[in-house]
Amino acid sequence: MTATTDTFADAIGGLGDTEWDRLADDRFLSSALWLRVCALDPGSVSGGLHVETPGGGRAAIPVAAVTDEPTPGLRWHDLLTARGLPAPEPGGLLIGQRRGYLAHLLTGEGTDRTEAAAAVLDAVRALRSPLHEESKIARVAMYLTTEDVGTLRAAGVRTAPVALTTDAWIEVPPGGYHAWLGSLSAHRARRIRSEIRKFERAGYEMEHRTLAESWQDVARLLARSLARYGRTVDVPPMAESFRKQGELAGSRAEVVLCSRPGAPPVGFCLYYRLGDTVYLRGLGLDHGQLVSAAEYFNLTYYMAARLPGVRWIHAGTETAEGKALRGATLRPLWLLDLSEDSPLAGYDEKIREHNRALLARLRDSSPAISDALEYELWEPYC
Repeated sequence: MTATTDTFADAIGGLGDTEWDRLADDRFLSSALWLRVCALDPGSVSGGLHVETPGGGRAAIPVAAVTDEPTPGLRWHDLLTARGLPAPEPGGLLIGQRRGYLAHLLTGEGTDRTEAAAAVLDAVRALRSPLHEESKIARVAMYLTTEDVGTLRAAGVRTAPVALTTDAWIEVPPGGYHAWLGSLSAHRARRIRSEIRKFERAGYEMEHRTLAESWQDVARLLARSLARYGRTVDVPPMAESFRKQGELAGSRAEVVLCSRPGAPPVGFCLYYRLGDTVYLRGLGLDHGQLVSAAEYFNLTYYMAARLPGVRWIHAGTETAEGKALRGATLRPLWLLDLSEDSPLAGYDEKIREHNRALLARLRDSSPAISDALEYELWEPYC
């Protein structure tokens, strides 16, 4: 196994965008562009680990050196202790990207995936952090798919994976929006048509722009949304972050703005598109200006389903029921401690109990969620 020594040279370890994207293939949240967007966030150092395998293949995975991670969903110590499980120390190496909640083990075409995972695992365990003096730090992979968890365990990881949450995917059949509606139950299709009529009767208009053209509205509306849920943010730094993202991403960072004629926008949805898949990456609403016309759903899933050529909508984590009611399937995402001396070692049965309990809570929370769960992806670790 040969690993590069410039993992933290830039967001993709100095490999070059074309070569990295050849490994990432159609996984946008592991793409060079998205990893460069993630690296704009302050507080951590983003990098890309890439290796050559004994068989001549190549493999890669995003990494980040973190100290005080501001995003609650990436604080592995807090997430594990809240579940009553042993937890690595808070600081260390995050294996996976810092935004997006979906990490992948990337391999070149024809590369044996178990061999690739073993090479990546060796490199992860040997990797030194640019933010920590000690070599004995946490090395935690977060938001992995079931497939990649299985591959890493086959390559030598001995700890059991911890279920974190669900990842929602909405399939749009050939034929687009109308075919998608036709694929849903009659009750769900009626609900969606009713919500679209409410939106249209309210007089809303949608305008498609780039983030570079709309970052000020995006920041303002996101701040309004966060305030509704008790989070106060300093708008100018957030606006500057969106400005930089828009400048970096250019036409690939797309925004749909929702407004009434002659009035400022009251909502936005930020999304990226790769091939036939739309990745929903941000939403903000000025709730004080809304009129209960299903603005959230019209701005996100209904908008995306109408885009030409779209076959998949990645709707991400959280609000599982709302997504399931609109035809999403729910796949599990996992935390896997890659440290050689993981505090989770020896707790396999307790971890499985947690995983079974989470699956049961989801299954029993609503019929829509129960129908949407992809049980075969949960079963290996429950």
